[in-house]
Amino acid sequence: MELSRVAAHAPTAVDGAGQQAAVLAPVLERDGEPYVLFTRRADHLGEHPGQMSFPGGSREPVDADLCATALREADEEIGLRPDEASVVGRLDDIRTVTDYAVRPYVARIPDREYDPDEREVAEVVALSVAELTDLDNYESERREHPTYGARRVHFFHVGDYTVWGATGVMLLQLLELTTDWRVPDDPDRVVGPDAELPV
Repeated sequence: MELSRVAAHAPTAVDGAGQQAAVLAPVLERDGEPYVLFTRRADHLGEHPGQMSFPGGSREPVDADLCATALREADEEIGLRPDEASVVGRLDDIRTVTDYAVRPYVARIPDREYDPDEREVAEVVALSVAELTDLDNYESERREHPTYGARRVHFFHVGDYTVWGATGVMLLQLLELTTDWRVPDDPDRVVGPDAELPV
């Protein structure tokens, strides 16, 4: 992964959203190969239970800026100390269907065992970039949303894990920025708003 491309990227911002949030997309090296770290959200959570995500959450008054939000949340959720994370840049903001503007930061982190906060995180999972960029592990669909119209939804399947939703959008940009991987031009299928998700 060429993380210098993240540092050189001029990210777009989202203005006017109801709430601000930030996440940390952590990248580590294991046996000479790059991995991206995710959390699997606890099954009892009200929003997105069981889904793969990056550590992060809403901005709090104590946060000096959104980067501080991402680092604080990563510390709280997986025990990544702020001084362990080397932030290299950020991706484009995304606006979620719940009216959040989410700012993703990318950071190098050490390859060690992390301690998930069981109130929020069921598991901490490192997925290899080689598997994430294997087109046999990727699919997408164009789905009609009743409010926002047609949207392309991306799914990255690695073993028992599937990264999709807002995290899938962030991961897609991270991979396109830092590797030679490119999203295929056409989705695998077009489905209606109530079609079953492949997760």
